[in-house]
Amino acid sequence: MNNFGRIFRLSIFGESHGKGVGITIDGCPSGIDLCDEDLLADISRRKAGAKGTTPRIEADMPSILSGTFEGKTTGAPLIILFHNKNTKSKDYSNLLDSPRPGHADFVAQHKYGRHNDYTGGGHFSGRITLGIVAAGVVAKKILGDVKIDAKLTEVGGQSDFDAAVEDALLQHDSIGGIVECRANNLPIGYGEPFFDSVESMISHLIFAIPATKGIEFGSGFAAAKMKGSEHNDNFIDATGKTETNHAGGINGGITNGNELVFRVAIKPTSSIGINQKTMNFAKGEVEDLLIEGRHDACIALRVPVIIEAATAIALADLKLLDKARR
Repeated sequence: MNNFGRIFRLSIFGESHGKGVGITIDGCPSGIDLCDEDLLADISRRKAGAKGTTPRIEADMPSILSGTFEGKTTGAPLIILFHNKNTKSKDYSNLLDSPRPGHADFVAQHKYGRHNDYTGGGHFSGRITLGIVAAGVVAKKILGDVKIDAKLTEVGGQSDFDAAVEDALLQHDSIGGIVECRANNLPIGYGEPFFDSVESMISHLIFAIPATKGIEFGSGFAAAKMKGSEHNDNFIDATGKTETNHAGGINGGITNGNELVFRVAIKPTSSIGINQKTMNFAKGEVEDLLIEGRHDACIALRVPVIIEAATAIALADLKLLDKARR
């Protein structure tokens, strides 16, 4: 459904062109400093406006409706809301009968029927990740000294991001990218051997980010080409520090004290300015589709802060689980 977490629990809500989007956070410890302004730095990193991002600009001003008192969390559920203002729902009127190739339009209508809100992608829109970013700010506060940093390493298969984006814009097309995330100062012992491994908890949330197509930890798929003698990380001191980090900071589903490293593949945006073929289900025939509206040529440009947030949320839940177990 739309929930995640065992102690640090999230419930996400809203639609792209609805009245607003947001998140409910339950299980947040009391006494954490938190106000609307604390959320602004990360929210601004997710905003559109740069070349290759959507022309749709929203204020994205957060409103903490409950769960704080005199600037600190109370331990009660946090509700954080963002109002939608800049919507143009008419741009999507043709998509009810003619779903976009590569998008969730088709499966959404099959799952929810004609009542599904298809405007701007509805509940399937990347706009819903605003709530994830907000929850990530709270999670980072719970994690304390743990430092999480995500950055683009590749856009459209190139290291020259500006050139790749410019080429996509000239062709009225879209491109994807690779985001690498690193977390440092993690203690040894977060995670469980199987169903709640660090990899599975993080991956669960990463795949909640629209456009995610793959994830790899440490050496990832390259490990399949290596020998054990090459891939094994030799210990070099009594703290568990290793000479290499092919494991990406995780052994047996549990943090080993080394840097947590993983990479995420983000696909090209489905909405492009080139004629495509789709089925018009009202007519029962294939026809041309030219997508109107405002869309990102490279959604990967805005993803790093969301990946940081998702990582922080998973790790915060694991930290609270570890604390409860101990």
